[in-house]
Amino acid sequence: MRPPANHPAILQPRIGVLLINLGTPDAADTRAVRRYLAEFLSDRRVVELPRILWQPILRGAVLTTRPRKSAHAYGQVWTDAGSPLAAITKRQCEALQGAFGAGVSVDWAMRYGRPSIPERLAALKAQGCERILLAPLYPQYCAATTATANDKAFAALAGMRWQPAIRTLPPYHDDSGYIAALKDSVEQGLASLPFAPDAVVASFHGMPRRTLQLGDPYHCHCQKTARLLSAALGRELVVAFQSRFGPAKWLGPATDETLARLAGEGARRVAILAPGFSADCLETLEELSIRGRETFVAAGGTDFAYLPCLNDSAPGIAMLRAMLARELEGWVDAASLA
Repeated sequence: MRPPANHPAILQPRIGVLLINLGTPDAADTRAVRRYLAEFLSDRRVVELPRILWQPILRGAVLTTRPRKSAHAYGQVWTDAGSPLAAITKRQCEALQGAFGAGVSVDWAMRYGRPSIPERLAALKAQGCERILLAPLYPQYCAATTATANDKAFAALAGMRWQPAIRTLPPYHDDSGYIAALKDSVEQGLASLPFAPDAVVASFHGMPRRTLQLGDPYHCHCQKTARLLSAALGRELVVAFQSRFGPAKWLGPATDETLARLAGEGARRVAILAPGFSADCLETLEELSIRGRETFVAAGGTDFAYLPCLNDSAPGIAMLRAMLARELEGWVDAASLA
């Protein structure tokens, strides 16, 4: 049956995959960082304080002093392609394009900053995507990461008359493919070092301790990832948590304090990795690789190495492809996923 002449164009039904990461400012300058931090730190999933108490602090002391310091940190890791996190997430998207068959579009977005989740959802829908897999790239589930990414997508869906069907990627902290990819990456990294480390530190992003008490499984997921990776590597990992912010008590031990302690206890050579990050970013390239080294050397250490995230490495892309293909089963013909 032919549609009427004035009928809107009918697109061929497609399936979409939206890779989602945390976010980044548009530039490594104070104005862009202030805009980014205002959005990030206004999220009630990130700062769980009453708005009437938090917003005056945010708009006052925090956004007055922190953007300049953060802009300097971003400037140390900014690349010709812009933000490392955005550039790597884009490359991951490009590497997965076509991996699930001609009828599947892969796109990427940032929870804070650009490209935004609503913008890319609209773009996928405009391509004819009637089914979309949301893929927050956080191995360990946390309300302040996974949940808020899904929240943003669901809010965008609330404004659509014709909503696509939605699936969400579950946390993959104990996924065998993820652990295997980490093992390969860490072993390759250690083999390339000019020294044998006395200790290997697994640094995860910190969260306020109260999130554990409120039922967030993040701390447990991090510990399980470290335990499984340690067993796969056949060596002990020292677990620590980075990026403390504000006066609240945070999950510990703190990464900077752990590095200083290890040096004080006689560990002269240390390697550190960040298995909770799917792509290198400010927290890994500046906080760990630069400031972590400074902390360790100042405390008496001699050799320090940061081991990169999976990023768009061959093991990392193979892991993402297998994991996403599993979540697309039933939507995509099995032959396309082979």
